[in-house]
Amino acid sequence: MAHFGVLGPLAVEGAPGHWVALRGERQRTLLAVLLLNADQHVHVDVLVEALWPERPPKSYASNLHTYLSRLRDRIDGLRVEHGPAGYRLRVEADELDLLVFRAAVAEGRRAADPVAASRHYRRALAQWRGPVLAGLHVPRLDADVARLESERLAVFEDCVDAELTAGRHGELTGELQAMITEHPLRERLAAQLMTALHRAGRQGDSLEVYRRLRATLVEELGVEPGAEVRRVHAAVLRGEDPVPRMPPPTWPVCQLPPDIGDFTGRDAELAELTGVLADGRGVPVAVLSGEPGAGKSTLAVRAAHRLRARFPDGQLYVPLGGRDIGEVLADLLRALGVPGPAVPDDVRARAAVFRGRLADRRVLVVLDDAVDPEHVRTLLPGTPGGAVLVTSRRRLSGLAGAHRLPLGPLSDDEAAELLNRLAGARVARERADAGRIIAACARLPLALRIAGSRLAIRPHLRLGELADRLEDEVRRLDELTVSDLAVRSSIALSYEGLRPPARRAFRLLGRCRLADLPAWAVTTLVDAPDADEAVEELVEASLLEARGPDRTGEGRYRMHDLVRLYAAEGPPSAEGGASTVVAATLALADAAAARLPRTVPMPAPAHEPFAQPLPDCLVERLLARPDEWFAAERANLVRLIGSLGAREALLLLDKLSVYLYLHGHYADMRAAYETLLAATADRGTAAIAEASLALLRHARGQYEEAASAYRQCAKELEAHGDRRTHAWVSANLAHCLIGLGRAEEALQTAAHARELFTVDGQEEALLVRAAESAALLRLGRVADARSVDRMALASARAGGDPRQIGTALHGFAWSSLLTGDHEEAVAAIAESVSLLRGTVARSALARSLRTLGAIAAATGSRARATAAFEEARDLARELDERPRELSCTRAIAAAWIGEGRAAQAIPVLRACLDEFREMGGKPATGLTWLVLQKACEATGDEEAAAEAAAEAAKLADPRDASAAALRGALLALTEGS
Repeated sequence: MAHFGVLGPLAVEGAPGHWVALRGERQRTLLAVLLLNADQHVHVDVLVEALWPERPPKSYASNLHTYLSRLRDRIDGLRVEHGPAGYRLRVEADELDLLVFRAAVAEGRRAADPVAASRHYRRALAQWRGPVLAGLHVPRLDADVARLESERLAVFEDCVDAELTAGRHGELTGELQAMITEHPLRERLAAQLMTALHRAGRQGDSLEVYRRLRATLVEELGVEPGAEVRRVHAAVLRGEDPVPRMPPPTWPVCQLPPDIGDFTGRDAELAELTGVLADGRGVPVAVLSGEPGAGKSTLAVRAAHRLRARFPDGQLYVPLGGRDIGEVLADLLRALGVPGPAVPDDVRARAAVFRGRLADRRVLVVLDDAVDPEHVRTLLPGTPGGAVLVTSRRRLSGLAGAHRLPLGPLSDDEAAELLNRLAGARVARERADAGRIIAACARLPLALRIAGSRLAIRPHLRLGELADRLEDEVRRLDELTVSDLAVRSSIALSYEGLRPPARRAFRLLGRCRLADLPAWAVTTLVDAPDADEAVEELVEASLLEARGPDRTGEGRYRMHDLVRLYAAEGPPSAEGGASTVVAATLALADAAAARLPRTVPMPAPAHEPFAQPLPDCLVERLLARPDEWFAAERANLVRLIGSLGAREALLLLDKLSVYLYLHGHYADMRAAYETLLAATADRGTAAIAEASLALLRHARGQYEEAASAYRQCAKELEAHGDRRTHAWVSANLAHCLIGLGRAEEALQTAAHARELFTVDGQEEALLVRAAESAALLRLGRVADARSVDRMALASARAGGDPRQIGTALHGFAWSSLLTGDHEEAVAAIAESVSLLRGTVARSALARSLRTLGAIAAATGSRARATAAFEEARDLARELDERPRELSCTRAIAAAWIGEGRAAQAIPVLRACLDEFREMGGKPATGLTWLVLQKACEATGDEEAAAEAAAEAAKLADPRDASAAALRGALLALTEGS
């Protein structure tokens, strides 16, 4: 391929040393235009104007093709493409002197030291053989030619700057004098010549250059010399070197702070950071953000030390912290060997020198506590090989292309390990109190480090005592201070950077004690036109965490516990919309509960409808799936109960209990009712709370405690005249007594409950009939029980509620089995399970599945029985309904005996036996002894079998038809297939 020259007379070199002569003026003009725009499309109009400046001929298109053909004939391998955008001449970077010139200039500007830069600049200038396209005048190219001449002059000046910095002034004087003669108004050239003459000991000649320049400028332009020339003039007058010589930087350079010895955890984050920064492609940038005290700087230093081998030229550590970026750059340049006087005044110039010093170097830059994305951009290396690790309290969302790693609290194990490293082995000995400290510190490394340091300083300070202090929210931030470390001051730095609207929003959100908030609640609470902007600022500052949408599709926000405490300390700001949020939440809970089946066996308190301040469209979207709304707000609702008045708390808790009881979330329900009980002085409210707590003990199989609590609540409710709640409590007590084996008392209690329902004008609960039927079966009155179940089923079918029908079918199926109507029993229980599967009443489904198992076992369907018992057991386990889980486990163990796995069944049955005894359930305990007897017999342990038989006989009640039926079903399972 030919080589071309435009930096001087137009030249075309074919074979080395063989120059191609182009005879026609228009051929040379066409080639010149294409070369000055090498590798770019040149429109036909531009070519025509260049070839025919006055008026193109009518045949210009064919003439143009002719000239191109002649060029191709004269120049071997000439690559000219034609397309819709025009003509393009394709050349490689080394085939055109203009491209070689520009590539060398770019290398000079990237060079790490002035000597190397000068070498590249000189190579670039050597491409010039004279004026651009000398001897060829093309008016269309006049502007391009002038631009290239200016470019050459600027590169010459850059080269002189580099050589003056490197101390090479002796050989420059002649060149500069020639150039200043050619360009007498060029101030930069004059300043450079003055510097070279001054260094050569020719101070007078240097000052004369300034005098002539000033006279020319004043005479021809009427202006004084610029600031840079005046600075050089003043330096020469003082006898100082205007451009101090720049020593080459010393590599490698390491500014990293020491890595801490007790660094703990963060293995996944370290792996992610080192993987991103050691990628080797381009200039990777990783942003480590997070709330105050999360340990961002510590993690960054640890990662940087791990990466030192990957960045052998050095590691720069730049504490930003809101510092002026110009000062930061000046410090960096001095650290990289730039003398103070040589540091440019302009920030952009400093950034350019900084990039030049890092060019082609493998350097890791750690920017700690960055605030402004623009500052980070200013400090990015310009060439591949380096990497940047940024820590910031802000997310720096404006920093495009960065890999972001939000840093949250430590895991529980990591927090415990850190505390152990700081405070010693007593952390492991006092594990419970250590856990309280970790929880109070919210697993934040800074808070844990302060707590651990306090324990280390005071070896006799008990962990329990420190935990007590930290659990006091009023003084927690005061306690989290040691030496120069303080959680409060760390958070304050982030707070002080907020604008007033965001500060107000921060204070309002801090006084809200909820765990996290949906987006609608945040904007309602802030209650300001600029609420969205304020919230976004808090998120950007890592003072508020934005989480993904919850199950209702609503975005959520969370404020860290320690941040919330700081926010709550401030002076009260405007009220905001706190009351609106509470009112909306109560109304949402009421509406959501109304859309779910009420399975909790307690009456709903009467109340006026809640007014809903939210738009109907939002309410409908939030409550489209009421289960999902309760799941999303469950923790918030439990917390909110503690901050409401007794009446509102009871109403909210009742609505929440509809969801909690339905899904077996008994722990939350218990905690909420205990909170209500502790906060209320009203005995009526307290009695309802106690009754609900008794119900939860009942569900867990704590029959004796539950029965005692039910009786006490019944007395309180009777004294207050609350017959409605009294009726439900009595029905629950009847069921509890059945579990204890007290059938006569259960029947009497159920009758009393029926009477209370009737007297109070309430609709009789299905719960009462179920208790009556169960008691009648225990007393052997099977026909009476079936009659009660038949009426209950008819009533349920009339109501049309699938859950109620499924529940009534369950009772009817069992009494049908006991009367010998096996076909009716099988059909009824199958329909019950089918109906309940279509509802969310999982507890009722578990009960019907257990009964399906018993009926299937009694009627010879062994495989179906085992499958039903296993499904019922799994459901009961999820719902934490221990008695039902145990009875299903017992049935499965009975099936193992029939499968020849009696030895495996024995320890399971003994564990069931222990729990049934503790619950006080006599019928359940007796049946378990019976199955254990069969297991012992199967393994040949006659003594244990005899003991089990004797214990079963003691607990047997000959009247108990239910126990007899269950006994038959379980024994059928113990028999081999």
